[in-house]
Amino acid sequence: MQFPGNSKPPVGMIFDSDMGNRVDTALAMAIMYGLDGKNEARVVSVSVSKSNLKSAALSEVIGRFYAGAVNGGFASVGRTLPVGMGDDPRDAKDTPMFAILEKKDDKGAPVYQHGIHKLVDTAEVPALFRNALTSQQDGNCMVILAGPATNLARGLALPDAKDWITKKVRYLVISGGAFNGNAAEPHIKADIVAARKLLAEWPGQIVFAPAEVGAAFPYPADSIEKDFTWSPNHPVVDAYRAYKPMPYDAPSWDMAAVLYAVRPQENYFKLSEPGVVSVLDDGRTKFTPSPKGMHRYLIADPSQKEKIIKAYAELASAKPVVRQFRFRNQKKAADPVKDPAKEPAKPEAKP
Repeated sequence: MQFPGNSKPPVGMIFDSDMGNRVDTALAMAIMYGLDGKNEARVVSVSVSKSNLKSAALSEVIGRFYAGAVNGGFASVGRTLPVGMGDDPRDAKDTPMFAILEKKDDKGAPVYQHGIHKLVDTAEVPALFRNALTSQQDGNCMVILAGPATNLARGLALPDAKDWITKKVRYLVISGGAFNGNAAEPHIKADIVAARKLLAEWPGQIVFAPAEVGAAFPYPADSIEKDFTWSPNHPVVDAYRAYKPMPYDAPSWDMAAVLYAVRPQENYFKLSEPGVVSVLDDGRTKFTPSPKGMHRYLIADPSQKEKIIKAYAELASAKPVVRQFRFRNQKKAADPVKDPAKEPAKPEAKP
């Protein structure tokens, strides 16, 4: 896609998650594509740390659902962005959300198409991460971590990875941690070694969307029932219903991370002072204030609750946007087709 003049494209989003473990991850992807449809951001990379082909397939199903709008429909038959998948066997179990991959229509055909059936159908995460970074303009990329730090920690080992991060990434937003004295948050606890490595070696700013923020602004079940009716089959709606019996309001951990990453200027959340986050042996996170610290965390602002939930619902339930792509050598559709037989004859060249 081309952008007018020398202006930068919308900020790119690199998204790594443990898709399938929590329903807010599916909603977070819907919000990302809602922001993409508004040209506020672009989804440039999707990967999963959950070593389960169904996790990668569900991520692709959601991507296809939205990318299908490019072809004029909500169920693209082509591939969308490649989905990376980690190989850590500690998190490989099936979860209830994966049931939607088996959903059939009246004729017995799968409702949701995807192209991930074998390991070779997924991308290697470090290479995917590198390629996504190097394709972005300087300072025009966000990294959003909505799962354990396993994949990103491995990505740091790539040659020149830290230089590319410094050059391309504005900041990393982590859906994880807890700073109210509660028990360890699952994303951090799932891979403590990787979390420590990521916090110690990431060469830029990190903002946490902690457990208490996700709990403060749950996604309303009534939005699932009324805001998505424009599509008879919607993968995010089906995933929400499969996750556990309805009705329930879902905590918005991953959604908060995405919303802040792209719209920090909206002041949906308060922001802590700078400091350093460390991970304790049991997975709990400790924040130590420091003027030179590169870490901060979001703080729930009750006065913004209505505004935040409205933004969640509007973005998550937005219809995919049909885009018209124009390439440099592509003729405008409105240009008349010239008939050589009707063109005036060119004068003969003089000797």
